[in-house]
Amino acid sequence: MRAPKQEGGQLRPLKTLERVLSKAGIGSRTDARKWIGAARVRVNGKLVQTPDYWVDLERDRVTLDGKPVRAQERRYLLLYKPKGYITSNGDPDGRATVYDLIGELGAWVVPVGRLDQDTSGLLLMTNDTQFAERIMNPEFHVPKTYLVKCSTVVGDDALDRLRNGVELSDGPTRPAEVRRVRDSGKYTHLEITITEGRNRQVRRMIEAVDSKVLKLVRTAIGQIEIGGLQIGAYRDLTPAELRALGGK
Repeated sequence: MRAPKQEGGQLRPLKTLERVLSKAGIGSRTDARKWIGAARVRVNGKLVQTPDYWVDLERDRVTLDGKPVRAQERRYLLLYKPKGYITSNGDPDGRATVYDLIGELGAWVVPVGRLDQDTSGLLLMTNDTQFAERIMNPEFHVPKTYLVKCSTVVGDDALDRLRNGVELSDGPTRPAEVRRVRDSGKYTHLEITITEGRNRQVRRMIEAVDSKVLKLVRTAIGQIEIGGLQIGAYRDLTPAELRALGGK
């Protein structure tokens, strides 16, 4: 493996080979490692099978299956994920995935974060890894809003606990915005906004106040709302929506 070089007292713009492939928007870093290991990638005509091989972005020519690797057009999708679909690309158990909904898009995209199989709602998908990392990174405090149907009537004291942060197995949650939408018989419907993305976080928060989630729908990420989009459908983000999420 080559190490980064100095030229004229400055670092050259180098990235590892797997990073070059993923940043081009043609596949994930996992995909890149598979391609490299399968002897499908060359740098300046030389076969390279080391994912952390350093590539000079200004001078080196990278090819995949003999075709030059070039940055792909960036795509930013808003999908209304139905319940029952998983966010993986393929499933050994044959379950339906979000990729069944977007079909032959003509570009490689991945989910920005995840929604579990039993959760529906707004899912962003993109091939812009930097944008995806920003949305998912809890340091950026990008809010995610959900509608929740709880299995019990949730009292005001419990709502205050959610607002102030509850203790979970992986530590206390950040304060959340919580609004009682309505009580219907023996159920409470809530709107809850969080700025983290822990695994099944909303479900665990509701369980921490002695209730359970019967239905969970993500309705917004930041200022971007699912609006009137039909369930199972998708569309491209508008330039204004992309800017609102910190994209270009």
